[in-house]
Amino acid sequence: MRKIFLSIALVSTAFAFAQKKEVAAAVKAVDAGDLAAAQSQISAAESVIGDKTYLLEPALLEQYYYAKGLSLLKAGKNSEGAAYLAKMSDLGKNKIYTGRDSSKNRVYFVGKAEADKSGIQGLKEETYTPTLSSKIGNTINPMIEKANKTAMDAYSAKNYATAAPKFKEVYDLLKAGGQDNKQYLYYSALNYALADKKTEAIDIYSDLIQSGFTGVQTTYSATNKKTGELEPMDKVTWDLNKKLGATSEYSDFKTQTSPSIELELYETNAALLVEAGRTDEALKLIEAGIKKFPSSAKLTELQGTAYYKSGKMDEFVANLKVLTQKSPNDANNWYNLGVLQSKDPATTADAEASYKRAVELKPDFAQAWQNLTYLTMGDDAKAIDDYNAARKAGKTEQANKIIEARRARLAAALPYAEKWYENDQQSLDAVSLLKGLYMSNKKEAKFQEFKAKEAAMQAAGK
Repeated sequence: MRKIFLSIALVSTAFAFAQKKEVAAAVKAVDAGDLAAAQSQISAAESVIGDKTYLLEPALLEQYYYAKGLSLLKAGKNSEGAAYLAKMSDLGKNKIYTGRDSSKNRVYFVGKAEADKSGIQGLKEETYTPTLSSKIGNTINPMIEKANKTAMDAYSAKNYATAAPKFKEVYDLLKAGGQDNKQYLYYSALNYALADKKTEAIDIYSDLIQSGFTGVQTTYSATNKKTGELEPMDKVTWDLNKKLGATSEYSDFKTQTSPSIELELYETNAALLVEAGRTDEALKLIEAGIKKFPSSAKLTELQGTAYYKSGKMDEFVANLKVLTQKSPNDANNWYNLGVLQSKDPATTADAEASYKRAVELKPDFAQAWQNLTYLTMGDDAKAIDDYNAARKAGKTEQANKIIEARRARLAAALPYAEKWYENDQQSLDAVSLLKGLYMSNKKEAKFQEFKAKEAAMQAAGK
C-alpha cells in the first residue's frame, strides 16, 4: 500500500480550517445562550490550539476570546471571563507581528514583547481593529456596576483580599468594552498589597510601571447656567460647550489634574520585592526609579536594605552615605552609618561623628549613646591585657602610657554612658557599666549609688 504524505502547508491549512469552524460554532452557541455547546466547541478548539494562540489570525483570536470570555461569565466565573474579554482590546491596541515559523506555519504575535520572545526574524508589522466589543455592552455593564460595588464595600470594610480581585475584574470588564482605565488596576494592586498578597501585588505594580501609568487624570466640569450647579463632563462635551462661548448653557469651565503617583508605584513595588526576598529584582527596579526620581530618599533607603539583605556591604555603606545626604535630619540613617563605620578601625573617627550627629538630632536615642560609649572606651579588655604584659616585661614607661590612655578613654566615655542611662534607666548593662566607670574615675559616691542600683535590679530579675 502506498503511504500518503501531507505537506506541511496542507496540514497547517487543515489546522486553521478546523479552528475556524470550532471557534465560529462556539461564538454562535454563546450568542444563542447555549452554554453547553459553546463550552464543548471551545474545548475542542483548545485541545488542538493548546497555548499556541499565536497560530490564530487576529479575527479568529478575537472570536476565541469573545466566546471563551462570555462562556466563563455565563458560568459565573466573572474574574476569569473578564480577563479573556479584556484581551480583545489588546488586539486593537498592540501591533500584530506576522510571518512564518520554522515549520512554515503562519504566526501572529500580539505586541512587540511577544514577537521578540518568539525569536522569529523578519516579522511584518500589521494592525487589527476589533469588531466584537460592541456586542458585549449589555452583558458586561451590569457586571461592572456590581463588581465595583462589591470592591468598594470590601475596601471600606478593610476586606482587602476580597476587594483586590474585584477591582481587577472591574478593570478587565471595562477594558473589554474599550475603556482601559488603569486606575482600577492600581486599586487592585493596592488592595493586594494591603492583604499581604505580595506576588499578586508585585505582578500588577510591575505591569503598571511597564505600561507608563502615572495616575495623572484630568477631570472637566462647568457650571450649568440654569441650576447654578457645577457638573462633570467628558472632554469632548466640555470642549464643545467652551467653544460655544456665551451661547452655551454652561459657564465657568474648569479642569482639575490629579498628581502623579508614579514615584509611589516604584517605592511600593520596590518595598514589596525587598520584603519578598527578591532583592535582585528590587535593585534593578530601584536603579531605574532613582534615575527618574533622584531625590527619593525612600528608594535610596530601600536600595540600602536590598544591598544589606543580599550581603553587598560595601554598596550598603556607600548607600547610607548617600542617604544621609538626601535626608540629613534622619537620626536612624546616621546611627546605621555609625554602626558600619565602627566595624572598621580605619573609620572609627567617622563612626564617632555619625553617632554624635544621631544624638544631636535625637537626644533620647539610647542605642546611639550606648554605641558611642563603647566606641569611646575602645577595646578595654585588650588595653588591660597590654598593660599587664608590658608591666610583666618590665616596660614600666610603656605600661604607664597604656594605663593613662585607658583612664583618659574611660573619662571621655563617662558622660556618654550617663546619657545612655538617662534615656534607658531599665538597662542593667548601662547601670553595670556606669558602676565600673564611676569606680575608674574615682567617683566613690556615684559608684556606691550604682552598685546598689545594680544589686537591686539583679535581685528583681532585670
